[in-house]
Amino acid sequence: MQQRGVRGATTIEADDKERVLSATRELLLAILASNPDLETDDIASALFTVTDDIASAYPARAARQLGWDLVPMMCAREIPVADGLPRCLRVLIHWNTEKRQDEIQHVYLRGAVQLRPDLQRPSPRT
Repeated sequence: MQQRGVRGATTIEADDKERVLSATRELLLAILASNPDLETDDIASALFTVTDDIASAYPARAARQLGWDLVPMMCAREIPVADGLPRCLRVLIHWNTEKRQDEIQHVYLRGAVQLRPDLQRPSPRT
């Protein structure tokens, strides 16, 4: 079986533990909703990164709270690029799937939508 990467990112207003965990849960749930065939058993691993201004919690803890107990995960720091997006959490999920790359739905929330405007889908009208 081949492996595909699923990307996602979000931002938080301030660095505190509950905001990090809440934003990470929101992001992961949005990724799962956008990729309904993605099941925890099919996740090979997940890499979370945070910008230098986030230090209050490990984003992987939020994934554990969602039941990702057996998924290998790691947290790391993004390189500090001048004019980079502040207070940003990113994730790269390695998914064992037969889907084509163009079938993968990447998710960017809050201020992180500016990172990949080319991947933004129009919101359904309510």
